[in-house]
Amino acid sequence: MAKAASSTPDNAPHIPVLLRPLLEAISPVSGLWLDGTFGAGGYARGLLEAGAERVIGIDRDPSVFRLAESWAAEYGDRLTLVEGTFSQLDSYGDAPLDGVVLDLGVSSMQLDQAERGFSFTRDGPLDMRMGASGPSAADLVNGESEEALADILYHFGEERASRRIARAIVKARATTPIVTTGQLATVIAGCLPHPKPGQAHPATRSFQALRIAVNDELGELVAGLEAAERALKPGGKLAVVSFHSIEDRIVKRFLQQRAGLGGGTSRYAPEPKAEEPRFRLLAKRAIAADEAELAANPRARSAKLRVAERTDAPAGPSDHAALGLPAIMTGETR
Repeated sequence: MAKAASSTPDNAPHIPVLLRPLLEAISPVSGLWLDGTFGAGGYARGLLEAGAERVIGIDRDPSVFRLAESWAAEYGDRLTLVEGTFSQLDSYGDAPLDGVVLDLGVSSMQLDQAERGFSFTRDGPLDMRMGASGPSAADLVNGESEEALADILYHFGEERASRRIARAIVKARATTPIVTTGQLATVIAGCLPHPKPGQAHPATRSFQALRIAVNDELGELVAGLEAAERALKPGGKLAVVSFHSIEDRIVKRFLQQRAGLGGGTSRYAPEPKAEEPRFRLLAKRAIAADEAELAANPRARSAKLRVAERTDAPAGPSDHAALGLPAIMTGETR
């Protein structure tokens, strides 16, 4: 789910996943663009080099802007950096947008910083917050009930052993609070079968689930897609790169719903009144990394790109019940 290879030298340009096919899909690039997940600035740079007159870079993590100081000045007033969340992206521009790019999930920079607490391979504080406020992963792990923890792991991480893991966490924290990534990874690994060669670490899904819960990533995603619809001018482009099935399902169903192509209604809801499409899909299927990119960056294997163009139909509310949101977000139970 990381956005780019971590082996990029500090003084080298950051090349994000699927940048080349993304630029090809939205070509020609011009006007005002918004990069809603600025990170290391790879997409913003790519947009500026491809012809965007201005790019607004948004990120909830203030540390990324300090890292960009060494190169951002070369673009002058063509690049504007704003600390915030992309769920509010329609409030950051001073004019309708020609395009929006969203690169979902956690960046490799954050994974590589042990003190951020995102990775089970680097022992550090169990934090996982992309910003600087709100409850941390440690707060959830040590404060939520066994049932609530199991629901988080199951719905946000698609972890089949969620109940077993939640039970082990509650038992372990009764003796010693779980405050580091290493502690949590050890607890999870201790209650699951040893992985076979080639299989992911036993804590992979649980760490994903906790990160999504801590940062309300799926709620942010839905709000961000709706905000992009409001902010884009007719003919404006929306490009979204996702890294796991839950994210991609939401993006796919939202765009299908807004393009009037079906797949955007709940089977339990009445047949909706036909509305004028708000988007036109620029690719019928998700775009994946080619062999050359996979060879250079194996982390791109799970990445999917979806691109659509805004029509002149007025923005409106989307049908959240039809977006494939986890049941924990819709009030349903297992």
